[in-house]
Amino acid sequence: MSGEAGRLARSYFKNLELFEDSLVLPPAAPAAETELPVLPGALKSLPASLDEFERQISDCTRCPLGPTRTKFVFGVGNPAARIVFIGEAPGHDEDIKGIPFVGRAGQLLDQMLAAVGLDRRVVYICNVLKCRPPANRDPEPVEVATCKPYLLTQLSIIRPPIIVCLGRHAASVLLGTDAPMKELRGRVLPWHDTQVLVTYHPAYFLRNASHQYLGDQDFRLLRKLYDEITGGAAPY
Repeated sequence: MSGEAGRLARSYFKNLELFEDSLVLPPAAPAAETELPVLPGALKSLPASLDEFERQISDCTRCPLGPTRTKFVFGVGNPAARIVFIGEAPGHDEDIKGIPFVGRAGQLLDQMLAAVGLDRRVVYICNVLKCRPPANRDPEPVEVATCKPYLLTQLSIIRPPIIVCLGRHAASVLLGTDAPMKELRGRVLPWHDTQVLVTYHPAYFLRNASHQYLGDQDFRLLRKLYDEITGGAAPY
């Protein structure tokens, strides 16, 4: 740089320092709005919140279970949960109270969460079906077809990085697979932008207590996944 050019440059930057506090900069361009991704199969018009969505569908009678239920069992938990548990369908206690996993299986789920330092404050819990099938029978295809868009809409609102399928029915509906539990259990499976962990339903361990070590292994893996996405921060 020539002597004259260098002198002009130094003068420019000196003046800039003198007046930089009074400089008026053009406003930053507004950030582009990003639309919340909606899972394929969810309702196209995504509700603003879980509460709003529950109000929209709590009177649903689109399948034969509507007239037979005591209460509609939407879901419960943290609306910003990092982990969503999906079961098959409400049972007797859930049908009475309108809250998923409040019977013996739910109590065991709470114990398994506590064993890895988690609880319902940081998770969301729901079922594929929102109404109890009579006598706790397996869900019928028409019932699954009716409720699956509701489940996918819940997941689209929450957008959890981790989903836990409790049992073969939940895994089959979400992942679209007929693979047996022995092939799915304990694996971390990619699904859209989410990690899916498949484990046995807590009711299975109530009937097969000697197998609960499998669930304990899966929940330790769940805690590892949770720590990876949160950087090991305390959950509460």
